[in-house]
Amino acid sequence: QVQLVESGGGLVQAGGSLRLSCAASGNIFSLNVMAWYRQAVGKQRELVAAISGSGSTNYRDSVKGRFTISRDNAKNTVYLQMNSLKPEDTAEYYCNANVKDAETYSYIEVWGRGTLVTVSS
Repeated sequence: QVQLVESGGGLVQAGGSLRLSCAASGNIFSLNVMAWYRQAVGKQRELVAAISGSGSTNYRDSVKGRFTISRDNAKNTVYLQMNSLKPEDTAEYYCNANVKDAETYSYIEVWGRGTLVTVSS
């Protein structure tokens, strides 16, 4: 079993910064793509940023230049540095990972429980 635990959410004023972390644990053979999604109240979950095992990244247009995704493979952790936050960034942020399970050697998709980011105007 693999678990993802997010941390770092909170309340911040517009223009401020937050850094989210997501640590993976459990029966991990390898971590492939790791990503951050978000879901605002009344809206669908959307991809914010993703990073491959080799470090290639992609971002949704609305966060380009403001958010940076990174990972520490030794710690099985992915980060999301969020700068110049806007009220429209307010959402529950979820970590997602494509994992090769160490027991079954199958690929599974794992989600964290989320961390709330609130940006006040």
